[in-house]
Amino acid sequence: MNAPANTARPQLWILRHGETEWSKSGQYTGLTDLPLTAEGERQAVSARKVLDEVDFDLVLTSPLRRARRTAELAGFPDAEVEPLAVEWNYGDYEGVSSDLIRKDNADYLIWTSGVPNGETLEEVAARADAIVQRVLNSGLENVLVVAHGHFSRILTARWLQLAPVEGRHFVLGTAKVCTLGWDKKTPAVVRWGL
Repeated sequence: MNAPANTARPQLWILRHGETEWSKSGQYTGLTDLPLTAEGERQAVSARKVLDEVDFDLVLTSPLRRARRTAELAGFPDAEVEPLAVEWNYGDYEGVSSDLIRKDNADYLIWTSGVPNGETLEEVAARADAIVQRVLNSGLENVLVVAHGHFSRILTARWLQLAPVEGRHFVLGTAKVCTLGWDKKTPAVVRWGL
């Protein structure tokens, strides 16, 4: 993935969805379509304060209701549904916490161990790459993606031209906002976890 040749360099903003019962308890929440908790709704409204000053040319959201509701409460009820922005399919680990998995496998780490009968890290990264390329080729200035924890971390790694496993270094709380942009011509993290 290459930076756009012209001088205009887009910024990719990321908003993770607000709290759900499973994000609160630490359970892997991939394709299970959970609603936001009352706290998650408050978080999404608070995220609006960070995003209000930005003029977005395009707002994309995962099709899952926790992301769509977060987009709506953050001020983007007409966000375009982007199926590629869905969370990692955790397969057999859907609804299970990593702490529970580590009781049987002390060395377990999703970034290196993966998930049985779910998506591979490389498959998630391919979806992230498609979104990064769309943003880079868009000619737009500010694009917002409302998505999920692991997916957003992988999206960040791919924006930075890092291996997808490096997403493990970008912890992102619920309803937190990040900006990915540039240091001159180098992809960079501009703001994290606002």
